[in-house]
Amino acid sequence: MTISTTKAEVLNASKQWIEAFNRGDIRYCSEQYLEQAVMDARPMGQYTGRTEIYDFWRNFVSSTGATNLSYTEIDIEVLDKDSAKLSAKWSMNVGKGFISKEFWVKKEGTWFFSEDDFTVEEQF
Repeated sequence: MTISTTKAEVLNASKQWIEAFNRGDIRYCSEQYLEQAVMDARPMGQYTGRTEIYDFWRNFVSSTGATNLSYTEIDIEVLDKDSAKLSAKWSMNVGKGFISKEFWVKKEGTWFFSEDDFTVEEQF
């Protein structure tokens, strides 16, 4: 597998996650995290494991009406054929910020988050 293939796969997995988020499919979004994944959502806190991450996203979306998520200035660093780090700027209808690291790993042919580290710079 080439670096460009791995980048394309990670970008596709990321786009699918964003599309699910924008349709309000928080169950799908949370299932894209490994069971032991860690999410740092600054300044809200750190969430460990799929259940805590699901609860965070469910509460966040239901309390804010967040939608229209998009990424810009995307950079994907391939670490090996089964892992890559994505960083980007993000914006949505309720705020904007940056992603320091989405660490993606491939398990049994599917890409999952093992770490997610993002910062909210501005809330609307």
